Amino acid sequence: MRLSDLAPVKGSNKKNKRKGCGSGSGHGKTSCRGNKGAGSRSGSNRRLGFEGGQMPLMRRVPKRGFNSKFPMIYEIVNLEQFKGFKDADTVDPKALKQRNIVKHSSWPVKILGSGEIKKALTVHAHKFSKSAVEKITAAGGKVVVLE
Repeated sequence: MRLSDLAPVKGSNKKNKRKGCGSGSGHGKTSCRGNKGAGSRSGSNRRLGFEGGQMPLMRRVPKRGFNSKFPMIYEIVNLEQFKGFKDADTVDPKALKQRNIVKHSSWPVKILGSGEIKKALTVHAHKFSKSAVEKITAAGGKVVVLE
């Protein structure tokens, strides 16, 4: 075995398409661009969603109502998910994240009143439903609204 005997594996090295190098290259004359039209010209670039002059999907689909570009998305937590907490614990977004009740620690948290609560918990959250506030205070707990 000599250095001169070494060769790459068959099929690992592939020659580039030599566009515009005569008819013998197989990619001559129009250089794989076809005849005429915007695609054959230099600097051609179709915009996103272009469908060849057909009405694009984004314009065909009907629009209804108002969709905010910057919607406020809350992490939703129900009272029934507080089972793991002990009496007189403080429940805040960090504690919820540690117990994998919420996925995103950066999102604001909203507490809903689904389920029962029998422990006196101090609950810190960005928003509360009316039923959640009633149930937490009835159990002897406190509600703290975060900014």
